[in-house]
Amino acid sequence: MAGKDKLFIFDTTLRDGEQSPGASMTREEKVRIAKALEKMRVDIIEAGFPAASTGDFESVRAVAQAVRDSTVCGLARAKDVDIDRAGEALKAANSARIHTFLATSPIHMQYKLKMSPDEVLTQAVAAVKRARQWTDNVEFSPEDAGRSELDFLCRVIEAVIDAGARTINIPDTVGYNIPQQFGELMRNLIERVPNSDKAVFSVHCHNDLGVAVANSLAAVLNGARQVECTINGLGERAGNAALEEIVMAVRTRQDVFPCDTTLDTTQIVPCSRLVSSITGFPVQPNKAIVGANAFAHESGIHQDGVLKHRDTYEIMRAQDVGWSENRIVLGKHSGRNAFRTRLKDLGIEFQSEEELNEAFARFKELADKKHEIFDEDLQALVSEATMALDSEQLKLVSMRVCSETGETPVANVTLSVDGAERGGQAEGSGPVDAAFKAIETIVPSGTRLLLYSVNNITSGTDAQGEVTVRLEKAGRIVNGQGADTDIVIASAKAYLNALNRLVMPDRRAHPQRGDV
Repeated sequence: MAGKDKLFIFDTTLRDGEQSPGASMTREEKVRIAKALEKMRVDIIEAGFPAASTGDFESVRAVAQAVRDSTVCGLARAKDVDIDRAGEALKAANSARIHTFLATSPIHMQYKLKMSPDEVLTQAVAAVKRARQWTDNVEFSPEDAGRSELDFLCRVIEAVIDAGARTINIPDTVGYNIPQQFGELMRNLIERVPNSDKAVFSVHCHNDLGVAVANSLAAVLNGARQVECTINGLGERAGNAALEEIVMAVRTRQDVFPCDTTLDTTQIVPCSRLVSSITGFPVQPNKAIVGANAFAHESGIHQDGVLKHRDTYEIMRAQDVGWSENRIVLGKHSGRNAFRTRLKDLGIEFQSEEELNEAFARFKELADKKHEIFDEDLQALVSEATMALDSEQLKLVSMRVCSETGETPVANVTLSVDGAERGGQAEGSGPVDAAFKAIETIVPSGTRLLLYSVNNITSGTDAQGEVTVRLEKAGRIVNGQGADTDIVIASAKAYLNALNRLVMPDRRAHPQRGDV
């Protein structure tokens, strides 16, 4: 970092990432991810939108209490009630930030806000001043800045800096911009706003045209010193700029970038796996940095070159982002303390003995089925155990599925429904279809299956399969996950997990999406 500016990393996985349909997280899951981000040394963690719901408020407060080394941020519309709610949620934070926003593009002002430019300017200033009553660390975002008029944007930014905003975030809210254009916008704002030296300029890009990372890097090259991003590029629609790609692009190309982050990049892959496991959004194999094939070489020419000198075909070391052959050598004879210690090494700590006991029991069950237990297996079973304690009104007791060539598959399922056992049977086009239909005979949900996905957690024929299902009912979308060495059982667990989430209070009933 000698002679280099610091590039601040603002992670919004817990807020903007959660706006992906079905990616809703429990309070405990948000705290787990926040602790992993803190371990990675992320500068600012946007924990949620406190005014959105009681669940979101409690999640932000829990993260604020749990995180000590990173700044914890809450999002708020430019309204007193939102700002005060954020301030209350962040009271326990060691370092707190309020991030308030208001749209500045003509289309948003006319059709969404129904406000004149002067009214928007006045309300933006008032919002920043209100936030300053709670903390001197205030960030302001002119929503849809990428489609705003430059002169008006400059007026708003100058005014909110005068009002006390110390971070100015420039969002490409709808993913409309392209890198050269967006870089020029950032440079023009910093040059034209008279008091720009009193604030850190930030960027928040969406990936609708597939250029969120490129736009973010163009902004950094033109003066931005904070990037807002998410793990695995998670986010609504096409997602956000991916943290791992931003960080490693800047770190790898220090010949180009006049800045660097202070992140511990060896935590990138573990954090990626944790987010994927909790949200049920698998990482595609060819995803940069964190995909399973990111450092794999099949071409003979590539293999020969890497063996002779790694730099011929690899611009980064796999170990630098957390890839390793790390495996746990625990089995059915391993004790509770060894289990707890290994999970602590993975950044997973239990809030209660009940959580530990539930996870340890599932570990013992898995150890009877698998000879080798990998770190990825542990992360999956802990997520499953936490979800079970949090929300299992419906629980799989037993299942028998008959599937053979030339015969229609039949599933017999027994569930525990609020503690009472009930059974059901159904035929289907395949064993999974039969299992789902049998579950529906017991608890008719009226849901629509939007997604069914299977991924192997580790390698080998005894690997656990991780199943993700996405269900929709009355406009509400949830993901469910299940893991087991038997894919059909994993599928039933995932279906039930989704149904359990549907009967829980909606944590994501945002009064207005915080889509900055």
